[in-house]
Amino acid sequence: MMQEPFTPLIASALHLAEKQVHNALRLLADGATIPFISRYRKEMTGGLDEVQLAEVEEMHGRLCELQKRKDTIVKTIEEAGKMTPELRQRIAGCWNAAELEDLYLPYKPRRRTRAEMAREKGLEPLAKMLMKQSPADVERMAQPFARGEVGSVDEALKGARDIMAEWVSESEAARQAVRGIFAREAVISSRMVRGKEADGQKYRDYFEADERLSRISSHRLLAMRRGEAEGVLRVAISPDDEHCTARLKRIFVRGQGASSHEVAQAVDDAYKRLLKPSIETEFAAASKQQADAEAIRVFADNLRQLLLAPPLGQRRVLAIDPGYRTGCKVVCLDAQGNLLHNETLYPHPPQGERQPAMRKLQKLVEAYDIQAIAIGNGTAGRETEQFVQSVRFDRPVQVFVVSEQGASVYSASKTARDEFPDYDVTVRGAVSIGRRLMDPLAELVKIDPKSIGVGQYQHDVDQAQLKKALDHTVENAVNRVGVNLNTASKHLLMYVSGLGPQLAQNIVDYRAANGAFTDRRQLLKVPKMGVKTFEQCAGFLRIEGGRQPLDNSAVHPESYPIVEAMARDLHTDVARLIGNGELLRSIDLQRYVGGAVGLPTLTDIVQELEKPGRDPRSTIQVFEFDPQVKTIADLRPGMELPGIVTNVTNFGAFTDIGIKENGLIHISQLADRYVSNPAEVVSLHQHVRVRVLEVDCERKRIQLKLLGKE
Repeated sequence: MMQEPFTPLIASALHLAEKQVHNALRLLADGATIPFISRYRKEMTGGLDEVQLAEVEEMHGRLCELQKRKDTIVKTIEEAGKMTPELRQRIAGCWNAAELEDLYLPYKPRRRTRAEMAREKGLEPLAKMLMKQSPADVERMAQPFARGEVGSVDEALKGARDIMAEWVSESEAARQAVRGIFAREAVISSRMVRGKEADGQKYRDYFEADERLSRISSHRLLAMRRGEAEGVLRVAISPDDEHCTARLKRIFVRGQGASSHEVAQAVDDAYKRLLKPSIETEFAAASKQQADAEAIRVFADNLRQLLLAPPLGQRRVLAIDPGYRTGCKVVCLDAQGNLLHNETLYPHPPQGERQPAMRKLQKLVEAYDIQAIAIGNGTAGRETEQFVQSVRFDRPVQVFVVSEQGASVYSASKTARDEFPDYDVTVRGAVSIGRRLMDPLAELVKIDPKSIGVGQYQHDVDQAQLKKALDHTVENAVNRVGVNLNTASKHLLMYVSGLGPQLAQNIVDYRAANGAFTDRRQLLKVPKMGVKTFEQCAGFLRIEGGRQPLDNSAVHPESYPIVEAMARDLHTDVARLIGNGELLRSIDLQRYVGGAVGLPTLTDIVQELEKPGRDPRSTIQVFEFDPQVKTIADLRPGMELPGIVTNVTNFGAFTDIGIKENGLIHISQLADRYVSNPAEVVSLHQHVRVRVLEVDCERKRIQLKLLGKE
């Protein structure tokens, strides 16, 4: 198999056993998905989790691409008749992209460079003589070459220097030396483009910024690059030029003679004109790639936390999309999220119909037996929350504030139009807010993750890499929670292991035509559902109240015989075994070890049987902002307030304290110790208590300190 040669490389780089990598690659090549492998093939991979498997898959892909590049390079050099056994061996053993290009550089098909034109004039022998740096008179050495197209000795020497400069720039030793200095010492600088002061105010922190490239944070580098793309900033990466040229001269210049002086001039030219721009471009690309990877990692972590946010569950919900002039759009949903009723209330100015709105809200709660109210956190959200809190209902009703990020994107999408063809975007938006409270995961999968608002610079990073990472994140979250086969939407089903848009639609269509599934094996009757796909998806799909009680658990159908054997040995049946902790704890798992089934799988089975279909998400909690704080003008340094973390970045956590502007808890204010990663301290949607440190009303910036978690 093609991946075999890469197994040792991947194992070494990721600090894994070769057997783990070999088996993971074999499973992936056979069409297994990462969620399936991590959950049901632990014996084969030694318990690799989703993150490790994704790293194995990604590195394998990069090595495959590098191998293709090596094949192209070998073919090109062979066609030029310049391949040697030593060069072939060096290329075969090289797995660093930059070093591979260094090896190829002297053999690369040339464009018409200054050195190439000098060669055409017959000056390469002169360059070779000068490179030997003998004590001979260089003008006398160059005199025979001053003929034809070469008009003078000076012109001959200049052409020879051009050739030597190219040799220097193509030297592996030279490139590695300069590359090493760049890695240790290079500074990234940004300067304002003249005349862009007014247009680029948001970049004023970068109008004159210098930072060591090896230490710059990803968000600062991406901000500089965005400012450069918008024409506001000029960005450059540069080491100490004198240090670089001195290092190169130690490699190429010998002695103090006239020919050594010619070589020294060629080195200066090589560095300034060829080497430095080339290595700067390389480091610009590498640093951007690294910053992209870090920004994507933070985005994916935030998205995962958002998708796995606590659900309210199947409750009857009244949802409100707040507004002033256009009113508050109100919808009533049943426990399955179906729309029962909608209308608009006007409790806020300019209409100010507070009492009628209050009475109407009371009637709706009573008529539709409402158990909870969801309020969007956008415009007028805080005022609407306070209004609802003032209403007296005939029963206990929990009130929750729900993030609106992306709701408008969903409400205008084809998905929303297909779900609610007879309602406008405002009603669809309110429905989305209510459903987010009931099950954030099921609702958020309908929205492009980039619209959810938990990333930074998402439009500046590599879009293909971002999409891949976010799709992996959604897929892992959906499969971690599990999906109800009989109620899940197409958009939720399409992220289940092994399924995609077409099979998800086929399942929905089959369900509509034949009624609810009563057995997982019925999936094999769905058009285009093969045995392999069934293997990949079955364990993540749940059937409540079906014929087989194990169908409502994460136990895979392939393991049903094991559970049935356990039940027989305990003189009971599967239904009575499920949830019976005393019986389950009495099982000797070693009795069932055999073939591909080991203790990891058996342990998972018993844990699942104790709490079948358990939801890994925590329990939702009601939260209230400080009623005295309504705008940024109400804030004073020293205030202590409740807040909700809305976004976690590399430099801190943005926190909603109940006003339009989010405050920032800088990484230095997250704890009374050094914190390298804010995600170690706080998580998305976490309830916290903060102290106000600074308030800048002009720039709408609020600095906070974390006091504790609630």
